[in-house]
Amino acid sequence: MEEPPASGGLLASLRALGATLLDGAATRVELAIVELREEGERRKGLLLLAIVGGIFLNMGLLLATFFVVVLFWDTHRLAAIGAMTVLYLAIGAGAFLKLRRDAREAPRPFEATLREITADRDMLGGRHE
Repeated sequence: MEEPPASGGLLASLRALGATLLDGAATRVELAIVELREEGERRKGLLLLAIVGGIFLNMGLLLATFFVVVLFWDTHRLAAIGAMTVLYLAIGAGAFLKLRRDAREAPRPFEATLREITADRDMLGGRHE
């Protein structure tokens, strides 16, 4: 009776380990690429909305300013222009403060990729959860 052939020993095990590591790395790279594309598309959409919103808001504010100035032309035209200027400056400052806060609170790019790489490192380092 013949014995089954050996599985290939150490060299076969190292090849299998190398293939497993390459598969894991390829998966992580693919995940990073997908996240990069999603982040790019999200930012394009936000930029487009900001541009469209800014254009139409600017047109509306310009017309509102003309309306207020014409309304108070005979009595308090300088006060009307000053009040509209202060109002616009306050709205602009508030918008930039919100923009800064939102930028700070945005999720980190590649968060899922980094989480998976950390889990892989922990698993390879012997720290199983």
